[in-house]
Amino acid sequence: MAKVKTSFFCQNCGTQYSKWQGQCNSCKEWNTIVEELIQKEEKPVWKTTATTAKKAPKPLRITEIDTATELRMNTGDGELNRVLGGGIVPGSLTLLGGEPGIGKSTLLLQISLKLPYRTLYVSGEESQKQIKMRAERIVPAADNCYILTETKTQNIFRQIEALEPEIVIIDSIQTLHTDYIESSAGSISQIRETTTELIKFAKESNTPVILIGHITKDGNIAGPKILEHMVDTVLQFEGDRNHVYRILRSLKNRFGSTAELGIYEMLGNGLREVANPSEILISHKEEELSGTAIATTLEGMRPLMIEIQALVSSAVYGTPQRSTTGYNAKRLNMILAVLEKRAGFRLGAKDVFLNITGGINVDDPAIDLAVVAAILSSNEDIPLNKSYCFAGEIGLTGEVRPVNRVEQRILEAEKLGFSAIFVSKYNKISLKNTAIEIKQVAKIEDVAGYLFG
Repeated sequence: MAKVKTSFFCQNCGTQYSKWQGQCNSCKEWNTIVEELIQKEEKPVWKTTATTAKKAPKPLRITEIDTATELRMNTGDGELNRVLGGGIVPGSLTLLGGEPGIGKSTLLLQISLKLPYRTLYVSGEESQKQIKMRAERIVPAADNCYILTETKTQNIFRQIEALEPEIVIIDSIQTLHTDYIESSAGSISQIRETTTELIKFAKESNTPVILIGHITKDGNIAGPKILEHMVDTVLQFEGDRNHVYRILRSLKNRFGSTAELGIYEMLGNGLREVANPSEILISHKEEELSGTAIATTLEGMRPLMIEIQALVSSAVYGTPQRSTTGYNAKRLNMILAVLEKRAGFRLGAKDVFLNITGGINVDDPAIDLAVVAAILSSNEDIPLNKSYCFAGEIGLTGEVRPVNRVEQRILEAEKLGFSAIFVSKYNKISLKNTAIEIKQVAKIEDVAGYLFG
């Protein structure tokens, strides 16, 4: 037995101390430092053989490196492929986080059942019978998926050597533990050590590994922040459990863009890919109502049409309320100040509530013009033409500023059957022979005058 020493770690940020203290000097949290036993001994890699020693990397001139053979593995899921940048990269480590019960395990189990590759799904939270019952509801028959219920990494690697899977899925990283660290599963040391072992396995065997990670009450992935630095890709699965729609975002991606977005619908038989997100972000109503406007936004390379809802009413109490859902509250206050100062609308004594339908958060400044249209529509109690949409940023001087990739937004609006789109006068547009009418405006007053006369 090698010498065992005691160390103290902050459970919030992972900072190590030689002795216990009440407050962490790094993150300033109280009572988060706990004692952990660390066993210092020579640790073998996941598979120490003579063949792996011969495969030690050698320096190559950058012109000699061949990238043509670096093919991505198709997951069979169009939304996940888009978020990952085209598929799973061999030898990569992907971390998927999200709220409890949001559908992380369902998403990865569904993908593992449909993958054309030999997949090992390792669960430390559910039994094989529980996973089988859920799998029958999603995909009745799947021959390439193997289920293992195990939490010790040494046993997992033993099964990997016997099975030789092409993809490994771990549910979840907080349940794993290794014999080389004596602290409990889920601790800072265990998460760091088990992730290091999985990284060695992924890089040496060129096998992609996907991890599920729990999150804290603050919405951050549980464990040390270094966990997110160690992996290649960090995905966030989010959504309201009271709604059926889920959003998959990329927070970090070494092999693609972090601006892409995947949308799913939670059904009884699993998650359905939503190919046209505009169908869920625009309400279908028979009568025209005031206070709604349609905005065109972009998430990565994907254009979306979203509905902005606004409610303006007289303030009952002394201080008017400003409430937003899915939109920056400070930006709403700025827009209201611009409407008051530059356009002459008296909204200082009125309550203003703003909502973006579909339960998504949008930070694209191009939806400012639709926010203005919805607020003015509710204030005047005049419904807007439901075939109008908007794409423009509002400046502090009241001008409508140009937005990027405006032609892609126009084409998306035309495809969905809108008759007119309001954009900035300063956008350079080269489109010709379009069925949609392009209305170019320079100031807020121009928009208000056209919509309400």
